[in-house]
Amino acid sequence: MTNVLDIIEVRDAHQLTELVPAWWELWHRLPEATPFQSPPWLLAWWEAFSPGRIYTVAVWDSKNLVALAPLYMETGPLGRRLLPIGISLSDYTDILADPDATAALDAIADWLARCQSWETCEIGGLLPNAAALALPCPLNCGDSTADDESCPVLDLFPGPMDAGTHPAIPAVQRRKLRMGRHRLERGPSSTILSTHDLSAEQWLDALISLHGARWREREMPGVLADPQVQAFHRQVLPQFISIGIARLFALKIGDYVAGVYYGFSHRNRAYAYLGGFDPRFSYYSPGTVLLGHAIEDALRNGARELHFLRGREPYKRAWGAHDQKTFRRTFMKQSPHG
Repeated sequence: MTNVLDIIEVRDAHQLTELVPAWWELWHRLPEATPFQSPPWLLAWWEAFSPGRIYTVAVWDSKNLVALAPLYMETGPLGRRLLPIGISLSDYTDILADPDATAALDAIADWLARCQSWETCEIGGLLPNAAALALPCPLNCGDSTADDESCPVLDLFPGPMDAGTHPAIPAVQRRKLRMGRHRLERGPSSTILSTHDLSAEQWLDALISLHGARWREREMPGVLADPQVQAFHRQVLPQFISIGIARLFALKIGDYVAGVYYGFSHRNRAYAYLGGFDPRFSYYSPGTVLLGHAIEDALRNGARELHFLRGREPYKRAWGAHDQKTFRRTFMKQSPHG
């Protein structure tokens, strides 16, 4: 690639939307890109929340988009901060950068150095191989990298397609899964619905209801109680279904939906994003049964990892997941004279 790069500032949602075709091409070229950096996810997030002003930079090499830093400016008690579009609902964030365009990260760092509006630039949820960790420190800035939240991962090495016998899953958890399945076999009629068995609206209605029921037991609202979060998912989910990223499963017992699993799949990774179940059907272990089904779906589709995403809840380790660190990179503007 040529070293002559064009740096384009993107300052509104219309400009960001105009990037979508080239953005998709860049996203598909990068094997480590996750659904959380895709155009539908970040555009839906911005439409639902818009918590500041867009301060995104696109780097072009001739007609090719070679890097995209989807940032926005938040102005508040912590000062003027550049933050990733998609924070809070995105377990992983990053800059999209073509590794063949070696000068693209230098160009973003130079843009950050020249942009006078911000005081702090903070990008969290970075996987160990994230492009943002390789970003050069902008001129006249301090630089720090710290541990962020743990995102446990289950390694799905080749083996049986049955999660009840797969050696990646600890024996105790395999027994729990088989027990839940046996109870369902002996109980009322049951079936597992898949992504295209319901509309996006029906999936979300069921998930919101069941997720809320689970959190009400803890006397807490849960993330899906927020109308803005609901609006975000109602926009992004139909798109993720249409392009094959969404993985949705529901356990139906008799006439009732007892549990819902909401996840993603891309390349060789599956992502367990959200779930919910009706406490009345806990005897049948709907959460365990659905996760087992999701693991089998991931294996059939060639996934080698199931990402349980943020949080160290004990059930993730029970399935055999190991902790995976994420990192937070922070730049702080400094006076050029010290």
